[in-house]
Order: sequence, then C-alpha cells, then structure tokens
Amino acid sequence: MTWRSPLALMRDALRGQRAREKDLRNLVSNLPYEGLEKAKQPNRHFPSNAIKTTKYTLLLFIPMNLFEQFHRLANIYFVGLAILNFIPVVNAFQPEVALIPICVILSLTALKDAWEDFRRYQSDRKLNNTPCLIYSRKEKQFMERRWKDVRVGDFVKVVCNEIVPADLLLLHTSDPNSVCHIETANLDGETNLKQRTVVSGLLNSEFEPESFSGIVVCEKPNNNLNHFKCYVEKPDKERAGAGIESLLLRGCTVRNTDHAVGFVVYAGHETKSMLNNNGPRYKRSKLERKLNIDVIFCVILLFTMCLVGALGHFLWLQALPGIPPYLVPDSSGHLDSPSLSGFYMFFTLIILLQILIPISLYVSIELVKIGQIFFVTNDTDLFDEETDSRIQCKALNITEDLGQIEYVFSDKTGTLTENKMVFRRCSIMGTEYPHKENAIRLAVLGEPESEEEVIFDQRPQSLQTGWSLDAEDTNPRDTTQRRGSRHRSKVTGIAQSDVAFSSPLETEVIPDKKLLQQISRAESSSGSRKTDPYLDFFLALAICNTVVVSMATAQRRRVSVSPRSCHSTNLLERLSSLVKNSGSSCCKRKPERNRTFSESSVVEEDHFHPSVKMERNGGGYGLQTCSLHAASQSDKAVAPSDNLRYEAESPDEAALVYAAKAYGFILLARTPDSVTVRLPSGEDLVFKVLDTLTFDSNRKRMSVLVQHPITKEYVLYTKGADYAIMELLGTPYAEALSGKQKNTAADTQHHLDCYAKEGLRTLCVTKKVVSAKVYESWSVDRQRALAAIDNKEELIMDTAVQLETNLSLLGATGIEDRLQENVPDTIMALREAGIQVWVLTGDKPETAVNIGYACRLLEEEDLVINMSCRSKITCTSILDCTLEEVRRYGEDPRNVDTCPDIALVIDGRTLTMALSPDLQERFVDLAKRCRSVLCCRVTPLQKSRVVKVIREKLKVMTLAVGDGANDVNMIQAADIGIGISGQEGMQAVMASDFAISRFRHLKKLLLVHGHWCYTRLANMIIYFFYKNVAYVNLLFWYQFFCGFSGTAMIDYWLMIFFNLFFTSAPPIMFGIMDKDVSAEVLLGVPELYRTGQGAGEYKFSTFWVSILDAFYQSLVCFFIPYLAYQDSDIDIFTFGTPLNTISLFTILLHLSIEIKAWTVVHWVIMLGSVALYFVVTLAYSAICVTCNPPSNPYWILQSQMADPMFYLICLISTVVALLPRYTFHVMRNSITPSPIVQARHLDRLDHSEREQWIKEWRSFRGGGQVKRSRLSTPPSPSLETPADLFPESPTTAEIMGDDFTLNVISENYQRPVHT
Repeated sequence: MTWRSPLALMRDALRGQRAREKDLRNLVSNLPYEGLEKAKQPNRHFPSNAIKTTKYTLLLFIPMNLFEQFHRLANIYFVGLAILNFIPVVNAFQPEVALIPICVILSLTALKDAWEDFRRYQSDRKLNNTPCLIYSRKEKQFMERRWKDVRVGDFVKVVCNEIVPADLLLLHTSDPNSVCHIETANLDGETNLKQRTVVSGLLNSEFEPESFSGIVVCEKPNNNLNHFKCYVEKPDKERAGAGIESLLLRGCTVRNTDHAVGFVVYAGHETKSMLNNNGPRYKRSKLERKLNIDVIFCVILLFTMCLVGALGHFLWLQALPGIPPYLVPDSSGHLDSPSLSGFYMFFTLIILLQILIPISLYVSIELVKIGQIFFVTNDTDLFDEETDSRIQCKALNITEDLGQIEYVFSDKTGTLTENKMVFRRCSIMGTEYPHKENAIRLAVLGEPESEEEVIFDQRPQSLQTGWSLDAEDTNPRDTTQRRGSRHRSKVTGIAQSDVAFSSPLETEVIPDKKLLQQISRAESSSGSRKTDPYLDFFLALAICNTVVVSMATAQRRRVSVSPRSCHSTNLLERLSSLVKNSGSSCCKRKPERNRTFSESSVVEEDHFHPSVKMERNGGGYGLQTCSLHAASQSDKAVAPSDNLRYEAESPDEAALVYAAKAYGFILLARTPDSVTVRLPSGEDLVFKVLDTLTFDSNRKRMSVLVQHPITKEYVLYTKGADYAIMELLGTPYAEALSGKQKNTAADTQHHLDCYAKEGLRTLCVTKKVVSAKVYESWSVDRQRALAAIDNKEELIMDTAVQLETNLSLLGATGIEDRLQENVPDTIMALREAGIQVWVLTGDKPETAVNIGYACRLLEEEDLVINMSCRSKITCTSILDCTLEEVRRYGEDPRNVDTCPDIALVIDGRTLTMALSPDLQERFVDLAKRCRSVLCCRVTPLQKSRVVKVIREKLKVMTLAVGDGANDVNMIQAADIGIGISGQEGMQAVMASDFAISRFRHLKKLLLVHGHWCYTRLANMIIYFFYKNVAYVNLLFWYQFFCGFSGTAMIDYWLMIFFNLFFTSAPPIMFGIMDKDVSAEVLLGVPELYRTGQGAGEYKFSTFWVSILDAFYQSLVCFFIPYLAYQDSDIDIFTFGTPLNTISLFTILLHLSIEIKAWTVVHWVIMLGSVALYFVVTLAYSAICVTCNPPSNPYWILQSQMADPMFYLICLISTVVALLPRYTFHVMRNSITPSPIVQARHLDRLDHSEREQWIKEWRSFRGGGQVKRSRLSTPPSPSLETPADLFPESPTTAEIMGDDFTLNVISENYQRPVHT
C-alpha cells in the first residue's frame, strides 16, 4: 500500500461525497480493475457491503454511553448533587457515599446497553461473514467470498434458497424464460413468490461477466421498495431500461430458480433494505408526560423545603447570644456570617433531601413495563392457533397508553375482514349469474361458530322493486344435515392452506349451471377464432394479473398450522343455530325499511334455479359439480393442472384466477413474454405478452396487452374499479348486438350497485382490440418511458392512460371478503368502553356501509348521515346545516333523556374538502358528536391525515389498526399503532407498536391488559412519590430540632439501603402483578375501561392528596417517637433507628392497603423486605464500629429490640399514621363505591353467580328502551343542494349524486328475521 498525503486523502473524500450525492450514478464492472489498488478502482467512492449496526466501540463505550444517559435530566441532577457533596462547605455526608446511588443506576443501565450492543455486534459479524459467490477474472469463475467482500460493480451469483447479499441488477438466470422467483418475506413479510426478469435487451442464453461492457446508470439510493430507476447503456449508446422488476433486493430469498447472476448497484448501508431499517421508534406515553410535570412539582417542593431550612439556619444563628463551642472556625479563625452559612445550608439540604426526586423511579418503571409485556405476550387468549403466532410488543415504553384509548381508527379489508377473497357472483354482457350452488358450499365451509356470529354475519340487503340478488333456494333439510361436518371442514380448510390465498374457501368454486351452458354454446359458435365475449371474459380473468404459476413439488410451505380442536357446544344453542341457519338458507327476508311493509310482501325466491343436489361422499356430503364435457375427457384434460400452485400478490387476483379455472380456463404458465391458458375444450393457447400495465392507486386498474395466438390481434385486457373503468368505455362489445344488449353498461352498473349493497368487492373487466399501427406507435413511446430517469413514473402513467381508452365492457365480478370471527362483539365492547370507532377504507360507500352494519359499527336505530359533495361550497353548506341541527337537538331541554346515536358516512372527495383548514374545525365538531364514522374511498395519506387531525384537535388518545402497506401512515400517526399479521404481508406489523393476528384480540388487549397496565403503573408512580416524600420529611422535621444544620439522625448507609433495597421490590411487584378487577369482569363489563380515559387514575388531585398524606404520615412517624423519648438521654442514632423502622412499616402497610389482589408472590416480597431490613440493619449494627466517625451505629438496633418501648412506639405510630387513609378507603367504598369497587364485589361471587349477574346486566343494558329521536330534516342550503330524509337505503345515485347528497337514515338496514 503506497503512502498518500493527507491532502490527497481529503480530496478523494470530497470527490467520494460528491459522487454519492449525485442524483445519477454511473457504475462500471470491477473486473477490468481486479487486483489494482483502491485508488484506481472506479467504484471506490461507494460503501462496501459490510454493515455495522452497533452504537458503541470498545474504547468509546463509557463516554458515549454516559453522554447518552445524561440526556435524562434526572441523571444530570443526581450527578450534579453528588459532585456538589464534594465541596466541604456544603457537603451533607461523606462524598463517596453520595456517589453510590447514581453509580448503581448508571452502571445497571450501562450493562443493559452493553448487552444489547454486543448482541447487535454478534448479529453483524454473522451476517458479514455469510458466504456468497463473486466472479473473479483471474480464476475465470465464481469464487466463494464473504458478504463483507462484495463491492458495487461486482458480479454476484445467487443459487436457489440463498439470500441475496446486496441489491443486484438481474443480468442472467438459469430459467430459459430469463425469470427469477424471489420471496420478499424478510423485507415486507409477503410469502408469495414474485417474478424478477432479466434487463430487457440483455437476454442471452450464455452470460459471461467479462463480456459485460455496458454502463449501469441508476438513481441514488432511497428507501422505496417498490420503485427503481435505471438503464444500461451499451457500447453502441443504446439504452435498455430497467425498473424494480429487474432488481433483486438484499434480504430476499431466491426460490424455484437454480441460480441467478446480478450486478451490484447498491451495497451495505445503501441497500434499500438497510435504508428501511430505522430501528425502534421512540414514543413518550401520556403517563410519562404527566410524570415529568409532577417531577417538576417535586423539584419546586424540594427547593421550598431547602429555602425554609436555609432561612431557619440563618435565623437560628442570629438568635445565638454568642459563638457556641460546636461552631468551629476555619484555620484563619474566620467564622462565616449567618447569611453566608444560610446560603451554604441551602445546598447542603438539597444534598440531604435529594431523594425527594425519586432516582430509582425511572429504572423501576422500565422494569415494570418489561414485566407487564411478559404477561401480555404470554397470554394464551391472544395466541392464534391458525397462524401459530402470539402478540408482539415492539414499543416497550407505551404499554400504559393501551388503557387510555378514546378513538380507534381501523382499516376494513384484512382488519375487520379475513382478507380471504371468495368468488361469489359475476355479470357478463349484462346478464347476472348468482352462483347459488357455490353460495351453499361457502355457507357450509365457512359457517359461523356461534349464534351471535350467525346473526351478525348476515349481509343486510337493499329493498329493490325490480331485480333482486336473492337467488338462493335451498333445501333446509339438506343444509341442516351438513352442520355436523362444519368443524371438520374448517380444519380441512386450515390444514390445506400451505400457500397464501389457497385455502379451499378461496380456491374451490362451483360453477353456475346457466353460465356453463352459455360458455359451451360460445365455444361451439365461435369456432376456431375463440373471440366470443364470454370466452374473452374468462380469458381476461386468467391473463390480466401478475399471478406466478409454480408446481406443487417446488412449493415452499408458508406456515405450519395446527388444526383447532373441536369444542362441544350446548345442545340448545346448537339447535337454535341450526334453525336460524336453515331458515336463512331457504328464504332470506328482506330488511325492514318501513314499518308499513308487510313481512310476507318482501320475500322473493329464485324459481329459475333448481335446488342443488347433494351426494354422499365418504360419510360427509359433497357438492355435485358440473362439467361441459364427458367425465373421462375432463379428467384427462385437467389432470396435469392439479399440481399447479398459484402465487398471487393479492387475494383478489387469486380468487379470479381460481374462478376462471373452475370454468375450465386454466392458467398453466406465465413468463415475461407469454401466458399459457387451457380452454374448457382442452386446447392450450399461448398468448404473447407484449406489455403489462401494472396496477397503481391513481389509475385503479391494471392491463395486459397480448397477441392472440389464433387471430393474431393485439388485445388489451383490463380490469379495475368500476368507477375507474366505466368512464373509459367506448362502443359496446360488437355493433351486431341487439338493441337490448347495447344496454350492457347500464345493466352491469345496476348489478355492480347491487353487489356493493350486498357487501361484495366489485371489479369491471374489459377488452380492447388495438391495431398494429397504433401498437407500433405506442410501443416506441412506452420504451422511451421505461428507459427514462427523470419523471419516469409520470411518463409510464401517461403511456398507460394513452392506451386504456375506448374499452369494451365484458362484465363484472363480485367477490366476498368475510368478517373475521367476533368482530361485531369486539366493536360493541369497544363502544361500551367509551371508545369511538372509525373505519377508514378504500371501498365504495355501498360496500363499506354494508360491512358497517354487519360488524355493528352501524346499528338499525342509528341516524346515518351520508355526505358526498363535489364542490367546497356545497360541503360548507351541508356541514353548517347538519352541525346546527345536531347542536339544536342537543340543546333542546325536551331531549334531556334521549340518546341520539349518529353515524357519519363520508367519501374521500368530501373528506378532502372537510379537512381543509377553513372547514376542519366544523368537521371535527360534527365528527365528535357522532358515535361512529365511516370514511370510504380514502387514500393512505387521507387515513393518516384524519388520525392526526382528530388527535391534535380533540387532544385524545388514538389507536390505529391495519394489516397492509396502505395502513402504515395511519399506524405511525396514531398514539398507538397496531398491525395485524394477515394475508397482505408484514408491512403494517413492522411499522406498528403492537402486532396481533386477529381483530378480536383487540378487545382483551385494551379492556384487560390496557386497563391493568395503566392502573398498575399509575398507582405505582403515585406510591413512589408518596414513599419518597414520607421518608424525606423525617429528615426535614428533624432540622427544626438541630438548628437546620443539615444533620441526619439516620445512618447514611441505612438511608441509601432504605430506597435501594428495603423498599424497592414491593412497588415493582405492585406495578407488575396487581389486579384491581379480574379479566372476566373487565370483559363482561366493558364500561370499567372508562376509568382510565381522560385524566384516569393519575390525576392532579390524586398526586397532591398522596403528597399531603405523606406529609401527615411523616409528622406522625416523627413526633410520636420524639414525644416518647423527650427529656431522655438517648443519642442521635438511637432516636433515628425507631424512626427508620416505623417508616418502613408505614410505607409497606400503606402499599398493603393499595394492593387489590394478594398472591404468594406479594406475601414473599413484602415479608422478605421486612426480613431483609432487620437482617441487614442488625448485621450492619454489629460489624460497623467506626463506619461513620465521629459517631457510629454500633449495636444500636440490638439495644432497641431489647426495649419494649421500641415495639410500642412502632405499633402506635404505624396505626395512627395509616388510620386516616384506611378510614377514608372504608368510608368511600361503603358510601359511594366506584365502578371498580363494585366490580371487585362481583369478583367475590361464585363463578356461576358472577356469570349470571353479568348476563342479566348485559341484557338489561341492551334491552333497555332508550328514547331515541329522529333528527328533523336540515334546511336546504340552496335550491341546487336539497337535503332530504330518506326512509330507504341510499342508492348509488344518492350517494354519488351530481352535486352532493346528505342522507339521514333512521331504522335502516334491518337484519333478516330468522323463522
């Protein structure tokens, strides 16, 4: 290595910084420069692949850790006092002794930090030394190296099941189609396979790294995992564009591909995965913020006491007639003046009374939170057997906030619902196919497990005068016979679900007979061209997606699942469930919208479809399916496809592909250039894929441009949201259609509206034939956009929009996303707990409203306000009118005893206007008066904006819960973010503070663990302040009898031991294990949660009452012994020892009064603390002869324990000190018991009596007739914007009107009545 001057090194460092900060990087291969020194390497300015996540180094650990710990003001305060004690004129006791407490605290924290950093060091070392294959020009092959040896510009080979060591631009794969399959579970938690393709223009069967002479131009590193801008410039200046589809990210795992070779573009800390690794986020809890304020009050109290002492010392010195012999002057014979002595005494008393600020409180709080988290994470009720996962606590410092939540903001899909998309219905060319046989199968396979679920799982349907979706006509006897196999079906469905979105519930679709016949006719009539709209519809479902096809033999298992055990249920409940389900299967009663309707007049049956036939199969009942062809031909044709596995990025795509497969349109293979589909006739068609226009949140659709293998036409298949597709429609499918069929769009829109009101997710499917000339012109623009660096996203978007015009509508699909288990019960419990629940979803209003009723976010009696505006003036008017009406209702004295439950439904466009600065206050005012709010068609940014506005404007504690990447902003904006580890990966979990696997777990997490964590910690902190004040005041009262000289009557070592050992364990145990109310009662009576909301247990008044009680107890503990020993000749420590003992008994018995639930651990800790005090003090008194010169505590306690007066003083003082608090507790709990006290009385009842009481109380509360009043119709803001009262459900036209719509709905969406 040659010597380089410092100037050259500095110049090189500046060049490197400029190279790293450039927007574009030009990277070349390292192979021509192999073996040269670093200064001659072209990519030397970019970091190596070695990573370092440790915070400290061995040499700098102590100074860096101390610097970090001194960010806590409390540590600076105590270190400052310890240093102050070294000044002779102000020291209160031996300087070395004053250092012990703070040194113990700093050392314990440093050891914890060192252990955590050592674990990070071990992890880094293991990762950096992981082997990998790097190409060597000298060896002419790939050589095994370490991850830390990888550099930007290297060629790295990754084999199957290996993790990618750096961000690689894919240049070659072993797959003949130049495809590499990867699993990104380490990055985003998604376990489905994703395809990565070799950079277009570099497709070679034989790839030699040495022959690569291009320049890779890429953007500078960023943390966006979904976007990457890059192009490869060949020697002939031709550019080959590349995006995220050609980038293998560090941390991904290569699957189902023998090997892949890539060019390193980012390494080490510049890789996208490392840029996304921000570490744990620090949040300060509400209780911690209150605690800091009370610490300031304690500082003020301390300064006040020290000022009193300093002033007292000054007055005492001035009152002396002469100079007493115990005031020793300095060496020069000078004696400080009384004023100067008083000034010094101020600092002396600060040192003496310093423990008024609880030094060990912060450490105790951390220990308590760790203990609380241990019990939360090990709660078996929060363990999910299906996913084999338990709750994860990622934020260790905000557990108590779980007990103070006032607003919950929830996503819908995957959070309230299962995110298991089930194909239910479809509409093709204006004809609706209800798939009633499939509906019956779903009712059996996914049947609810309880009566309550049976009721809440019904989808309330809208009353239609013409066409109805109710096409089920089922034999109730057949349905009833199948109930016995319900649990077996569920277990089977779980056990077979080894691939994402592949349970039988999602994959098995029973075709509609009428549609099968139509497809059969279409195949025979279209001949060899295969261009019938019905065929195109299912071809679009099979082709227009990003589903990866893999074989079952190559499939990785997603998760190991243990089947649920089957629990026996009560016979009466079982029979009731059977009757209700059979009744709802054979005829669905329409919801009551108007009491004048007769029940029988709204019953409709579908007489067109015959009942489905059942056949006995292996002791259970199977469903008889239909086929277009003979059994032997069908079996022969489909047999090879049985081993196919579909890896979908979303459950919607998987549901549509499986639906197409059910009708014989089987997706067999997908490569970057082709898609192979098998038709029902058994013929395989290989479509050439010309381009894929991927889905994005702006276009709300995706398209695939293919060349038809038979007609050679360029065909664009598009699917997307209905409102995004309908405005792009051109002429009908074919001009030859009859006049009635030309109304396909209108009929399909009608079907879509009905689907939405049934709670189904809707998609439209279209086709467009593109001429060769148009395609060639468009292809040039597309390639230019793909190779661009600046404005790449905009250019790609423009090319997609350019092609997606004049589409021909083929049809629409309705996909069901079922509610999770016990969601209605959880939402009701949260409501009863005083928590307002908001649902923020991207679904259309009809779908969201239907799910809102199903999950009991909305009730039949609610006054539902639907807001949909297109102009800000309209939004302003409607907000003013509605708000005025709601206020007027609340101020009317006639409505004192009424309870108007108002729900607000608002769409994304209106929400944007309502959140504008001038309307924000009015919207918040209206929203806080609503019991529930449902926001539809909202974007991820709108979700986070809503949370921030409510949190900041109303000053409330907020919780956000979601399961997908689109919920991350909302989760991070709330005080507490909860991620659900569902079907859409782990992005939400990674960004959250807590992670659960089911929405129902939120009930126990908040109502039980949240309540416990908050009340325990709040009471422990108040007790800590009381304990320190009560003990310190003993020293303060003594100053009145020693001339305010800063003298202590208790030995210094025993003072330190008192807080450090004798009284430290009980409050920690109290904060971890105390239970004011049992979990059963907290779940049965959710209203108990309200005690923690708002000010909660930790109130300003509670703090000061506790401080005053500490003052009283300290007075009793000091003056009773003082009066008892008055005029005696006992020495100072003989007087101080009873005070110390009395203080210990008083403080521990005070805690005993506060403890609500005694266990063996409580007894061991409390008795152990007393035993430890006597053992240590007796030993210290026996062995310490000259520990504290000139006085010493030798044999003091032994002498005291031989004196009966010692025991009498301890007994009387403790009883008198605790009598007021004990009396207050008895009187309050007897005369005006709080809800918590009443709940504790419930806990004392027998289990059966307690259950009966809770059941009766809940029925009384639920059945009590509360007078509800209908809001009068708000006045019309203008002639163009009428506001009406709609007794019926809102239609699409009403919800998405030309200008705006405000619907106030009462007694809406009645649930089906089961007979």
